[in-house]
Amino acid sequence: MEIRKVGVLGCGLMGAGIAQTAATAGFNVVVREVSDELCERGFAGIDKSLAKFAEKGTITAGQRGEIRGRLTGTTKFEDLADCDIIIEAIIENLDTKRETYQTLDGLCKPQTIFASNTSSLSITEMMTATSAERQKRFVGLHFFNPVPLMKLVEVVRTILTDEQVYEQCVDFGQRLGKTTVRTSDKTGFIVNRLLVPYMLDAVRALEEGVGSITDIDNAMKLGLGYPMGPFMLGDFVGLDTTYYIAEIMFNEFREKRFAPPPLLKRMVLAGLYGRKSGRGFYDYTTDPKNPTPMNLV
Repeated sequence: MEIRKVGVLGCGLMGAGIAQTAATAGFNVVVREVSDELCERGFAGIDKSLAKFAEKGTITAGQRGEIRGRLTGTTKFEDLADCDIIIEAIIENLDTKRETYQTLDGLCKPQTIFASNTSSLSITEMMTATSAERQKRFVGLHFFNPVPLMKLVEVVRTILTDEQVYEQCVDFGQRLGKTTVRTSDKTGFIVNRLLVPYMLDAVRALEEGVGSITDIDNAMKLGLGYPMGPFMLGDFVGLDTTYYIAEIMFNEFREKRFAPPPLLKRMVLAGLYGRKSGRGFYDYTTDPKNPTPMNLV
């Protein structure tokens, strides 16, 4: 079965980005949100993103219109019934995801592939909410933010994923213009399995007085050529998100390297989530931004 029509669950930051990327690649896309308001907000973000690409000359005005014409919003699960692949990008809550997949399993055609964009939850646990035949057509497609710009997608297989379906999803990722990497359903996959301990170690180094926020960030940027240091990256990702992923990984592996440091926990409890809250390891309410005094945390 050739993938021609794509369904996307969720029109938030990731869902909208996935939908835009699929439409840009020539696919017809149906995006489902829980309310018209959220759907409209997500599509406004897509329009803004496409406008930027047009301004930069990456796409023409005509292409912008064509891409937008391939996108449809809905609040009904039934409108996803004839999709060839459905990519889920909703809240990182296992129960909510399982309920959603269970509903879709009874509506979609047998050939439809189910894929989750989760960054940390078990694909296998989601998969078990569907029928035995659907479980063979269940994968992870983990994109990175911002999806239209980031070139990577992790293609995740479970122990039951059909080989042909898996290779089809690898090909689909490449048709989206992404570099695909193959991985298995182990918490964190490749990127977060290596990235999260690095970010947590940076927090421990700060706690232990190895260096200041700016010193550690500058050391990793200039010493290793990283585009940003671990604290600025944490603020960008969201410290609450980092903490949540670390908790899941620690519960899975029970290894100290995945355990959230006390400082990270206290910052999250204090509402210092990073850029989205205005303050994290840096204070984004000032210009230029300054490191947050750690004696206040």
